[in-house]
Formats: sequence, structure tokens, C-alpha cells
Amino acid sequence: MINYKNKVNLIFIRNSFGLVLSIIVSLSISIKQSNALPHEWVGVPKSEYGEQLWDRRSIKRNEDGSVRVLSKFIPKTKSEITKDILYTMDINCFEKSFRDVDVSIDEMNSNFNDLADWQDPNGDKLILGVIGQVCRVEN
Repeated sequence: MINYKNKVNLIFIRNSFGLVLSIIVSLSISIKQSNALPHEWVGVPKSEYGEQLWDRRSIKRNEDGSVRVLSKFIPKTKSEITKDILYTMDINCFEKSFRDVDVSIDEMNSNFNDLADWQDPNGDKLILGVIGQVCRVEN
């Protein structure tokens, strides 16, 4: 049988736990947002399709020696369908190959696929520009 004092204690503990949990969630969200550095976009020569930028502050070396970087494609003609597209790319500087491990229209909805296949740029000036510039910065 639970007496009045125990019932009050249980309500206090439950409410305190809820308050502490909401404070922790709020702090983790604000810390995550404050740690987000502004982008330092670097452009490569434009093509007839648009332009490609990569973020100098996003460069990270992967365990396999490849380089991960955030890039953004801005189509020459924009509409409701064609928006800026964000790519998180892994770049193999030795083979001049790449793989898109994430493609999205905003940074909040990332879904990384580290098993994506490596690809040859096939003469794509924008991708070759990103590979060349990123590899020069990293080496």
C-alpha cells in the first residue's frame, strides 16, 4: 500500500526526471548547433550545367586514406524540381575516383552510405575540379 508521502515522492521524482531529460535534450541540440562551423565554399570552374562548390572546412581523412568532403551542385537553371544539391563525397586522390556517400537537399536529412561504389568522373569537369582542388589541399 502506497501512502500519501510515497505518492508525493514518486510524483516529484517523475517530474524531476522529465525536467532533467528535457534540459539534457535542449543542451545537446544547442551544443550541436553551436559546433556547426559556417561553410567555407570554394568554387571550381563552371560548366554548361551549373557550378560545383566544396566546403574547405568539411575535409576529413577517412581510415582508408580517402578524403571526405561536402560539396554543393548549383544547377544553371533552377526550378521547383532543380534545387541546390548537397553531396558528401569520398575522394580517392591516387586513383582520381569518387563516390557519393550522401546526396540531399539539406544538411539535416543525411543518410550516409559508406558502401557506395567508387566511380570514375568520366570527364565531368565539375567533379574533376573538386577532386583536383581537394587533393591539392590535402596533399
